[in-house]
Amino acid sequence: MQSRRLFRVDEANAVVPRLTLWIERLQRGALRLEEEMRLLAGARGVALDAIATDDLLRERPAARVLVEELDAIVREIEESGAHLKDVRLGLVDFPSERDGQTIYLCWQFGEPEVAFWHGLQDGFAGRQPLPGSPRARTLQ
Repeated sequence: MQSRRLFRVDEANAVVPRLTLWIERLQRGALRLEEEMRLLAGARGVALDAIATDDLLRERPAARVLVEELDAIVREIEESGAHLKDVRLGLVDFPSERDGQTIYLCWQFGEPEVAFWHGLQDGFAGRQPLPGSPRARTLQ
């Protein structure tokens, strides 16, 4: 369940240090999970995309700890009020308001602060710099 909290830029920026740690842990864990799935796919002689997380957990129950750790990190992010959009790119949105409209403040792992926003339907491709913020480097 995603929060209905609306963030000001300073409030979103206050979450960035924790987000940086969470996303780093999440990305490292996702790589470990992918490697476990790759090993299982190799052992079965099938393509990686033929392996589901449930398959991995059935055959390698120890992987459950990793999956639970990743789920806990995602929960922490969501409980902060932020919305995780993409693990690989480290994209996180913060619901906000601009000129009476609900928007997302947009942050990407590696950026020092929240410096972009986009409309609810625009997504990452529609990112625009926040007024008064130097145009941050995009890490795609």
